[in-house]
Amino acid sequence: MELSSDFLKHFEPLKDPRKKNYNHRHPLISILVTTLLGTICGAEGWTEIVDFARAKQEWLKTFLPLSHGIPSHDTFGRVFSLLNPKTFFTCFSHWMSALELPCSQEVIALDGKTLRGSHHRKKGRNPLHLVSAWATSRRLLLGQIKTNDKSNEITALPELLKMIDIKGNIVTIDAMGCQQTIAKTILRGEGDYVLAVKDNQPQLRKDIGSVFAKGIGCQFKKMLHRRVRKSNHGHGRVETRIYTLISAREQEEFRSRWPGLQGLGRVDSMRNVDNKIEREVRYYVTSLNYEKVDDFVRAVRGHWSVENNLHWSLDVSFKEDSSRVRIGHAAENLGTVRRMALSLLQKEKTRKTGIAAARKRAGWDHDFLMRVFTTNPLTE
Repeated sequence: MELSSDFLKHFEPLKDPRKKNYNHRHPLISILVTTLLGTICGAEGWTEIVDFARAKQEWLKTFLPLSHGIPSHDTFGRVFSLLNPKTFFTCFSHWMSALELPCSQEVIALDGKTLRGSHHRKKGRNPLHLVSAWATSRRLLLGQIKTNDKSNEITALPELLKMIDIKGNIVTIDAMGCQQTIAKTILRGEGDYVLAVKDNQPQLRKDIGSVFAKGIGCQFKKMLHRRVRKSNHGHGRVETRIYTLISAREQEEFRSRWPGLQGLGRVDSMRNVDNKIEREVRYYVTSLNYEKVDDFVRAVRGHWSVENNLHWSLDVSFKEDSSRVRIGHAAENLGTVRRMALSLLQKEKTRKTGIAAARKRAGWDHDFLMRVFTTNPLTE
């Protein structure tokens, strides 16, 4: 068996960061593939990746150039600390995208996550913060960008949007990204936006709340609007959500400020847990027309996928916050590997278990691991 030419093609732009005149015993592609496979199978950090590779050495040799054996954990760490993180992610992203059919009307959720274990107090280095673009229905990482801290998400989001194709798709961002310049960037990319409005913009939230208060007072009879009611039952809890989307056509005070604004959204959530009622109200600005309330519902619900299916899985199944990898670009590059491993595991449709159990199975079953790795990663 050998690695497919399609896989190798996507990694051609990635240059080996080691000195050109040095006789490298371990090819870059072997280090990359071993790291990804080890991470899929549950390895956390360079030492465990080496342990995985040594246990699987005879099998890995059937499709990887390992004439000099398995690299040391220092070699893995040094290579990943030197790799260009932007080029590395781009290669992975192009490979992953090649496995997917083009999709329009996808909900793309943008959100940030801090890798808490990547800080270095002695060197005064803050933890790494990555902002990701997550295709919610395909469960595919489309792009990511590094910031110095969470407060810099506002400047990072426009750059991330320029990195991905948002044409015909709906972009959702939490309150941090509810900015007019970000809305303009989305419209330039020919996408739609659904932006959450929270207490970090108190006047905007108050103004939108006043509009809905008037609507509720007259039962929205004088407003162009659509309403959808959804209920969920399970685990001793009943949750009801009412989604309301009204036309912004008559709301000149908003339309003059927000480019492409078509609708104002409100979500009323009511949870009945052990006969205790919890209520929450959330507001949104959106370029979706009020008649597209179903798309609004899909966007609001889909946004939580980036938390539940990406960030939560990285913390719980991959123990990302516990990782102390932090030299050079290693934390960012290994973060990319984890996200690719998670995307591949979530794409595997035959599994009937959670991510943690699927990682164990991949370590036990070579056929399953290859199905996770890609739809056709190897050729005879």
